[in-house]
Amino acid sequence: MPLTELGRFARVEAHILVGRLESEGIPAVAFDAEASIADGSAFLIPVRVMVDDDDLTAACAILSALPEN
Repeated sequence: MPLTELGRFARVEAHILVGRLESEGIPAVAFDAEASIADGSAFLIPVRVMVDDDDLTAACAILSALPEN
């Protein structure tokens, strides 16, 4: 089960996206969410949202259907 990067997002957006994907039955993980938290730059580092390689197409479809701000 190799993981594939779906994209890089702001920290809060990444966690919302992980929740959305999981609500659709697609396991997802936010990588780097706690990176550099000690020095205060945690909100400046993009968070990678990772999904199983087999779920990438479905995850991309869900991502593209989300409204943009």
